[in-house]
Amino acid sequence: MTNEDEVRWLDADQQDIWRSYLEGTARFVEALESIHAAELPLSLGEYGLLVKLSEQPDRTLRMSALADGLVVSRSRLSHTVARMEERGLVYRCAASGDRRGVNCRLTDAGYAALVDAAPGHVRAVRRLMVDVLEPEEFEVLGRVMAKVAAAGRAATEATGTPKGRTDC
Repeated sequence: MTNEDEVRWLDADQQDIWRSYLEGTARFVEALESIHAAELPLSLGEYGLLVKLSEQPDRTLRMSALADGLVVSRSRLSHTVARMEERGLVYRCAASGDRRGVNCRLTDAGYAALVDAAPGHVRAVRRLMVDVLEPEEFEVLGRVMAKVAAAGRAATEATGTPKGRTDC
């Protein structure tokens, strides 16, 4: 075994930080999902999906790109979109110029549901994270998690996981 193959184990402080990260993110997501389920008209996953669509100029995004942006499998996204279609929040349509491509489009009812849910979502995020941290800590958290997201994205791309195209 070469030095490059040796495991660099976490020391006690690193182990504590790692475990705090795992518990903190799990409890944050659990609490946010609970608030969405109890108080808001959209689940946390549905809310995130509508946010992604609302940020597009035509409120439309290719399903594969939407799955990538939400970091969910295409199968899971397809099931979520099907449930949301039944409620009139989104609809699927063919991507222009590509017979196999499918887009997801936000409806006016979906946008209204997003607008309705947004204040409660923001209040929950503030209560569970933003107001718990000092402004400097929150800023550092943003920078740190951007680095973690980039490393995760690069690792996924290195394994050859297909990425969706964003053209329509």
